[in-house]
Amino acid sequence: MTSPRSRRAAATLGAVSAGLLVLSACDEPTPMATVTIGTDSISSEAACYRTLTAEQARECAQKKPSKSIDLPQGETLRIGVDPEVSETGWALWINGEQATNNTFDKTYWSFENADLFATQPGQAAQKSLTISVVEQNAEGSKIEGVWNFELKNPDA
Repeated sequence: MTSPRSRRAAATLGAVSAGLLVLSACDEPTPMATVTIGTDSISSEAACYRTLTAEQARECAQKKPSKSIDLPQGETLRIGVDPEVSETGWALWINGEQATNNTFDKTYWSFENADLFATQPGQAAQKSLTISVVEQNAEGSKIEGVWNFELKNPDA
């Protein structure tokens, strides 16, 4: 016969084992991307993270961002990515379209005086836009992830 203490120990061991099994079935967290403007920052995991076609990346880049930050006119937009993202390379997309001609292989990049809300004369300024950090190689043939952020125009 087993003692009550042995049964409790076995039950505890079983519960811990079951908990570890459940945790091991969870997806690993994706790398992070961070947007910083002035002293404010927002970070997010990828909206999509797997090998993507260009069309899938465009669709993902148009998903509503879960995080937003104000970008006053003339402020510097800073973007940071995890080292594994910089190893592949990344590009900045705006409203679902690639906005930079090249990819970046650094974990941090600054866009000075990022006047992304500039308008043509007679047009109203946009109230917000979506920027996406897209992990992609220099040729754009390998796309691995998309991180979306909403930039709000406090001057609109």
